[in-house]
Amino acid sequence: MNHKAIIFDFDGTIADTVDALVSIANRLAEEFGYIPIAPNELVTLKNLSSREIIKSSGISLFKIPFLVKKVKAELKNKIPELKPIPGIQEALRELKNQGNTIGIITSNSRENVTEFLKVNDLEDIFNFVYSGVTIFGKTTIINNVLKQHQIKPEQVIYVGDETRDIEASKKANIKVIAVTWGFNSPEVLAKQQPDFLIQQPSDLIAIVNSQSF
Repeated sequence: MNHKAIIFDFDGTIADTVDALVSIANRLAEEFGYIPIAPNELVTLKNLSSREIIKSSGISLFKIPFLVKKVKAELKNKIPELKPIPGIQEALRELKNQGNTIGIITSNSRENVTEFLKVNDLEDIFNFVYSGVTIFGKTTIINNVLKQHQIKPEQVIYVGDETRDIEASKKANIKVIAVTWGFNSPEVLAKQQPDFLIQQPSDLIAIVNSQSF
């Protein structure tokens, strides 16, 4: 394969789901025994890593898989009203038109992602969509996807909006672009030292084209 593979996170990177997920999380707080997120606390959370957020919430680690499952189920009802991040559709289409392999690896459900892509006329862009329940990272899923599609790590760039995306990419020995329009703040993303830190979707084109694979 001579062209590049660009793998995207879904929530906060492609889909503008942050507000919906916070709303669902607050609604489930009492059931799962953690503190709801007040509007003024969201800024603070954006400056924390995934591990720090879980620790500060007080939720039992044993409950997290059940919480994740329920959040996905509730998000399903909101898919028709969710929109892509402004500018991401154009960037995705340009990357696809250049002959790149485009994929998604997400901890959201495959059903939610494929429905979102269908509603927003993005189905034809992606070569694959993989879903997996992960709390702290996606390294195993990334490695499995690369092996299945016979993609070498040096041919890949991962695009995500959270510290765990950077961490997983580094463990998988692939380059990572951190985006500032999702959940984590630019400051906390920068601390994790991604290969690139970008402010808008159009920046993706220049970075991908600047890389020799």
